[in-house]
Amino acid sequence: MKRFVNRLGKINWGKSACVLVLWAVTAISLPAQTFTTLFRFSVKDGANPEAGLVQATNGDLYGTTFGGGATGGGTVFKIGTSGVLATLYSFCSQGGCADGGNPEAVLVQAADGDFYGTTLDGGTHIFGTVFKITPSGTLTTLYSFCSLGGYPNCRDGQYPHTALVEAANRDLYGTTSGGGANGGGTVFKITPSGTLTTLYHFCEQGGCADGKYPAGLVQAIDGDLYGTTFGGGANSEGTIFKITASGTLTTLYSFCPQSGCTDGGRPSAGLVQATNGDLYGTTEGGGANSSGTVFKITPGGTLTTLYSFCSQSGCTDGQHPEAGLVQAANGDFYGTASGGPLTPNGNYGTVFRVTPSGTLTTLHSFCSQSDCADGTYPKGRLLQATNGDLYGTTYGGGEGNYGTVFSLSVGP
Repeated sequence: MKRFVNRLGKINWGKSACVLVLWAVTAISLPAQTFTTLFRFSVKDGANPEAGLVQATNGDLYGTTFGGGATGGGTVFKIGTSGVLATLYSFCSQGGCADGGNPEAVLVQAADGDFYGTTLDGGTHIFGTVFKITPSGTLTTLYSFCSLGGYPNCRDGQYPHTALVEAANRDLYGTTSGGGANGGGTVFKITPSGTLTTLYHFCEQGGCADGKYPAGLVQAIDGDLYGTTFGGGANSEGTIFKITASGTLTTLYSFCPQSGCTDGGRPSAGLVQATNGDLYGTTEGGGANSSGTVFKITPGGTLTTLYSFCSQSGCTDGQHPEAGLVQAANGDFYGTASGGPLTPNGNYGTVFRVTPSGTLTTLHSFCSQSDCADGTYPKGRLLQATNGDLYGTTYGGGEGNYGTVFSLSVGP
């Protein structure tokens, strides 16, 4: 399978009354959310970004496009918060796309200052790569998948489509959505110099009870890595798992234990660990309205469904979130849904805010501008930059339907 087809306490009157008045004035004076399209792709500079952005130590934002560029294999780009974009690298620049092609995952800037990422396709064996790229655009292919055993075996995995995570030991960890000993994908570790170790082969258990087709990872404060699988599990609707740095995997939760999958199903994005220690994420399907959910899960495996999408008339709250969440400085979570609201012209996605207790607010509905100049179908995780604004990408819309980069000011 190549691709998977977020009180007031007791009032002490007196001096505290002044505090209450000041709080009320402050709340009224908060600025409105401001949505800005920073850049519209036009093929030559890239096309159809599927991943979110990362802010580098130099303050610029870095990202990838799935297609476009000089050779059509996608790009790595940087963009300033003012919207000036520079294409740093065009994939498939080497014969046979030995340098990789079609990156889908957000980059990670490691402690050495370079960026690390994956391509879905290309490489020596055409099943994807791990690469590093300097901030100025010098790319090195670190590993080509399917180097262990020929297709269809590919014991080291195929088609990495999610982001890497740099662990505390400075090694990088990631997943492949296919391949491995059982064809269900893998978890791997790779050193910054390119030595890859496969830590786990999914579908190791009967009926793929341990899950298959994994998404991205996050290293929690306990040192273990946590992630999701799009398929498999006890009910074939995906799982949440944790895995140690040495490769011992524990399935924490299997989605859809009850009729209707009201707890969600088929998570296609990784998790985020919140300041309270719990992990938060999204599912693309399931929920009360079969349009996806926002959930939280404790490190011990207790899951709570916080919100079911399409709970509002016309699905104005969005549908089918494909990306994970980001917890902003205000403590709330922000994310995107790739579908909804339902309109006569289609459903093109939203940006939303959700509180830790599950109250959701839609902040922007895409294709709100003529010819969808503001973009359509956001698929990547949002980023809160050091200026407090949120930044993201859309797969479509903009000039020629090649996608956009946008910002959303959500106040202090």
